Amino acid sequence: MSNEREEKSVILNFLAGMGLGALIGAAAALLLAPKSGSETRQDIMSATEDIRAKASKAVTELSQSSEELMKKSKDLLESTKERVQQAVDAGKQAMSSKKEQMSEDTE
Repeated sequence: MSNEREEKSVILNFLAGMGLGALIGAAAALLLAPKSGSETRQDIMSATEDIRAKASKAVTELSQSSEELMKKSKDLLESTKERVQQAVDAGKQAMSSKKEQMSEDTE
């Protein structure tokens, strides 16, 4: 269990380092780019709009996927309930039949 936590910690530290490195790299690229401040700001605004659009699209797709998954889960649950109920009914019927047979045999 401790080994598992250590592995997760190493992975999280690695991912955090990768994210921090990406942010530092992006900032350095912006600061060192041979563009004027207004061009850089325009690029940043454009990139921000692109990211917002992609995030919105991803949220919409995720919402649709989760709705579909919920519907499939409900359908599966209903069909499973029906099968379990059929099995319970068949068991009750078999039990009743066996009781009748046993009472006939004892008479």
